[in-house]
Amino acid sequence: MATIVPFRGLRYNQEKVKKLSSVVTPPYDIIDEAAQARYYAEDPVNIIRLELGLIFPQDTACNNRYTRAAQYLHKWMEDQTLIAEDSPVLYLYQQEFTIKGKRLIRNGLLCGLKVEPYENGNILPHEETLSKPKADRLHLMRSTHANFSSIFGLYSDPKKVIDNSLIKYSQEKPADISIEDEAGEFHRIWVVNDQKIIDKIVKTMADKKIFIADGHHRYETALGYAEEMKEQGLTGYDYVMATLVNLFDEGLVVLPTHRVAGKLKDFKMSSFLQQLENLFRIEKRGNKDNLPALIEEMASKGEKEHVFGLYASQELYLLTLKDFPQASACLPAEKSDAWKNLDVALLDNLILDQILGIGEQERRNQENLAYSRSEEWVVEQVDNKSYQIGLLINPTRVQEIVDVASARDKMPQKSTYFYPKLITGLVINNLDIK
Repeated sequence: MATIVPFRGLRYNQEKVKKLSSVVTPPYDIIDEAAQARYYAEDPVNIIRLELGLIFPQDTACNNRYTRAAQYLHKWMEDQTLIAEDSPVLYLYQQEFTIKGKRLIRNGLLCGLKVEPYENGNILPHEETLSKPKADRLHLMRSTHANFSSIFGLYSDPKKVIDNSLIKYSQEKPADISIEDEAGEFHRIWVVNDQKIIDKIVKTMADKKIFIADGHHRYETALGYAEEMKEQGLTGYDYVMATLVNLFDEGLVVLPTHRVAGKLKDFKMSSFLQQLENLFRIEKRGNKDNLPALIEEMASKGEKEHVFGLYASQELYLLTLKDFPQASACLPAEKSDAWKNLDVALLDNLILDQILGIGEQERRNQENLAYSRSEEWVVEQVDNKSYQIGLLINPTRVQEIVDVASARDKMPQKSTYFYPKLITGLVINNLDIK
């Protein structure tokens, strides 16, 4: 099964970097140009210079965002801005956050995860990847030999052997890192250097499968990089920094990803509703003031039925699938039963593709679509005529993700949003440090 290892992580020297919150960032793939510039300006040793450096017109093969990242990394290690652990360790990474008025804590095991092909069945993906992001991450790894941000994985430990070991350890000492980020979320890191606890956790994890929640591009990049290094006769480059969270952790939250559709040629609401009626029971739910009630109703009914929300022409609707076997027969035949049972698969294939004509390629290019976690944003976009309709969806359940991955299938695009995101810069994995 999965193999995890302790590693000698690099951490910011708190004697030199007094405000750790000024040197960390969200994951690179949700940072736009404005945020990138803001992080550059925030602190001269902000992790952005390593993880997502600026691109300049005069860049060359010898001087570019990747080579500059390597130069910054070496400089910061030399001047002790970054300091390596004395010995290989594990970490408890705890995040405290508020969602819908409820305060939650999510516990993660930060470790090295041995990379191996998906075909082995020990580490399973749940979504497709794109070549361009992987090429970018591979260039960065080749230049720096490091992971600056962690992949996010899930494992099953109903008895919470690993969680309990980590939490008991954390209660006996203060956190080694404790910061509040720009979103008001708290991030705490405990360095676990007790060899007995390390051995116990490594042994307990040895019979677990890992389901990748976030970071598919980085995982596949690390696997490709390990194979390159092996071809050069170099060993010890076959693991990637990972934060692993128990499927039974009370702080494990998946948010929905709603859709808005626009630029639909010859779109007529009356015709659209007629086509929907072939598959869905359609019930009006009033205007946007009733949005909270609709979301609550969707959550309640979604336990037993496939339900969706629709907002168009200042009207809310509840859509309930009439006949699942009939709908399932309209889905790609090669897909697993677990995949066909996903709300997002039904929405994308039945409504977006077969009724609105927004196929897989259009969805991938986002030509007619936009996505958001906020149902209020969906309503706003339709009201201001940026898009013609809004489609609301319940969040994908964690067990559904596991079922699809176990069936060796991939989730449709924009199926999951794990919240909160892991922060970048708390710990760095330099693969050259043994």
